[in-house]
Amino acid sequence: MEPFDIAKLASYRENNRIEAKSAKGGLPRSIWETYSAFANTYGGVILLGVKEREDGTFETVGLTPVEAEHLRQDFWNTVSNRSKVSAVLPIESEVEVLEADGGMVVAIHVPRAPREERPVYINGDLFAGTYRRRGEGDYRCTRQEISAMLRDQGFETMDSKVLDDLTVADFNMDTVRAYRNRFRTVRQGSSWTGLDDERFLRAIGAAAVSREDGRLHPTFGGLLMFGNDYDIVRECPQFFLDYQETLDPAIRWTDRVHSGDGMWSGNLFDFFFRVNRKLAESLKTPFKLDGIFRVDDTPMHKAVREALANCLFNADYHGVRGVVVRRTPDKLVFENPGDIRTGIEQMRLGGVSDPRNGLVMKMFSLIDVGERAGTGVPDVFATWANAGLPEPRIEENFGEADRTILTLMLEADAKPDNNEQITDDYEQINSSNEQISDNNEQLNGSNEQITERQRIVLRFVEKSPRATYDDMARAVGVSSATVRRDAEILIGRGLLKRVGSRKAGQWEVQRGEES
Repeated sequence: MEPFDIAKLASYRENNRIEAKSAKGGLPRSIWETYSAFANTYGGVILLGVKEREDGTFETVGLTPVEAEHLRQDFWNTVSNRSKVSAVLPIESEVEVLEADGGMVVAIHVPRAPREERPVYINGDLFAGTYRRRGEGDYRCTRQEISAMLRDQGFETMDSKVLDDLTVADFNMDTVRAYRNRFRTVRQGSSWTGLDDERFLRAIGAAAVSREDGRLHPTFGGLLMFGNDYDIVRECPQFFLDYQETLDPAIRWTDRVHSGDGMWSGNLFDFFFRVNRKLAESLKTPFKLDGIFRVDDTPMHKAVREALANCLFNADYHGVRGVVVRRTPDKLVFENPGDIRTGIEQMRLGGVSDPRNGLVMKMFSLIDVGERAGTGVPDVFATWANAGLPEPRIEENFGEADRTILTLMLEADAKPDNNEQITDDYEQINSSNEQISDNNEQLNGSNEQITERQRIVLRFVEKSPRATYDDMARAVGVSSATVRRDAEILIGRGLLKRVGSRKAGQWEVQRGEES
């Protein structure tokens, strides 16, 4: 979350990252609904001692230093009570008593809770005390939203469940054979290639011995990968895979592939390879030879495969609306149910892999599909930057249907649809718009501010001071030349400094606009 600047109080507005409360009569009861809402959404700042004018701007209410300190102590005493709040998220430095024109202000910075602690709820009531933030207001979560957060709490990924009422004979054996053929090609010499089907499926994680009856049964990941959709839907009623192609505006779909039509298995393996072939047709393939053979697998083809695989790895298949992949003449869109477990910023930076479906990821990685080190999305950004295409856009929607959406524009002059702009952790904190822009939003709206990409550069080198330009480029998802220009701008503005020699030196972030 970007730092709150008390000097700019008058320029802020309430939105989904900032809430003002007068608190003149003491700690307001509604603060805990907002605390829960911020913790379960994007995080945010609660301002005590501030009220909203009719025009939406803020003004202080005249808290004295004694009143402000009492509010601060009252907050800490209450938030530490587990019967009131299920999780203590802020640290001491994130609850500040600040001096402003006209009175004191208590600024409480509430971070987004880690998935292990969500949902954050109040009054000891999980179902009546769990809130999220939408626009300027807090709303009580539905049981469906709470269930989705609970599913994400576990350390084991949700596809590791053993399904005792099914056997490996329920798998689609055509899919199993196709997978084994690819495995044999990719993993030449592997001792697993000689195993019978049951042992092989156990080795890759598609089946496991049940603790209930001691017999071999499919895992949920194995069912997703190799099952038939009628069995998958019985285990997971909301499961749905959908590829929609609209190349002619006069025709609703010029091509469509979806599960449940009885024409194919409806599992993840077959969906991936059917859809990947269709997506590849949208990419321009330059003429390139490897010896006498034409090379058709470009970095963009690999990036699209990664985007599709990432969509399948991270989908919450118990969530509504299912996986949707859309192709139009100017863009590719990958949608999956479920929010981003690591958060948008970490997803862009890479290096942390936290898939919802770890077994599915493992099985695909064994046939060289998908990046297990958490660098897949940064590689997509880097590939699009090197191709001179608009920066990919990651969106995260919360509500009845949590959704993660990745959009890849296919034309250099394409403009993203304004009504599709959604949110991430870099929201412009003083904007009254409910949405948070993923690209180049500024904290105070000034044209003199650095871009969001440059902010990411600063965060990255602060954690990795000996990073090279290539390291920075991979982390940010742009070319080395672009990140070098960003570094020069940051150095020129006094925000970044290079200490020592070019080879043995390191970066130092200077405390100015960025913190």
